[in-house]
Amino acid sequence: MSKIPLAIGVSLAAALMFSMSANAADDGWKPLFNGKDLSGWTIKIAKRPLGENYNDTFRVEDGVLKVSYDKWQTFDRGFGHLYTNQAYSNYILRLEYRFTGKAPEDAPHWAKLNSGVMIHSQSPLSMTLDQEFPTSMEVQFLAENSTAGKQTANAVSPGTNLVMNGKLIEDHIIDSKSKFFPVDEWVKAEVEVRGNQEVIHRINGVEVLRYQHPQLDPKDEGAQRLLAAGAPLQLSFGHLALQAESQPIWFRNIQIKQLDE
Repeated sequence: MSKIPLAIGVSLAAALMFSMSANAADDGWKPLFNGKDLSGWTIKIAKRPLGENYNDTFRVEDGVLKVSYDKWQTFDRGFGHLYTNQAYSNYILRLEYRFTGKAPEDAPHWAKLNSGVMIHSQSPLSMTLDQEFPTSMEVQFLAENSTAGKQTANAVSPGTNLVMNGKLIEDHIIDSKSKFFPVDEWVKAEVEVRGNQEVIHRINGVEVLRYQHPQLDPKDEGAQRLLAAGAPLQLSFGHLALQAESQPIWFRNIQIKQLDE
């Protein structure tokens, strides 16, 4: 077998990498996290001013976005979220998450081994200082030994409702068909959002939940404020937000593909 000269081999390798990059760009996926800093995101932690990264909760290390509590003395219900600066309507979001470490001792038991990503979220600019969770739909992430559920990728509805099989569902947690995964294991999560029409949760490439018509809950105080300000009842767009719910968690490969309406 003849050998390829080094210079030609390097050129071929460079050409191959360029081709792979071009193909990645052509398929519509775009990174939401640059692997270097929190550009394009806004922090809001309960009881803290907008934009304050209290106790260095959100940090970037080795290309990974980390939620950390090593500098917290007490949790004191300091629930936080990291919001995209842009709102989205029709898209597929995919990311990988990994639970690690331990939550502060005073965190609620249900918040331990519990995190998630919010979709169709209100803007952090519209939240009150002490507000713990944005009015939104949550794709909930749980790990083994969590007390908040029996599987990952449930739908949680802070200030919202949804429809399944033609019926309005007002339960706070809607179970997925997934399972638990161990702490320290990377899990691939994907959520397909078709405006107000339909939302699909997938874990490691498998569909585990599907629902329709996410909407504000007129009985909820936070939703009432949004409705009074002129927000529509039916949710068709909103910000994305990664949770800091007391449990250390890592995120990587956060990407979005916008879809035609």
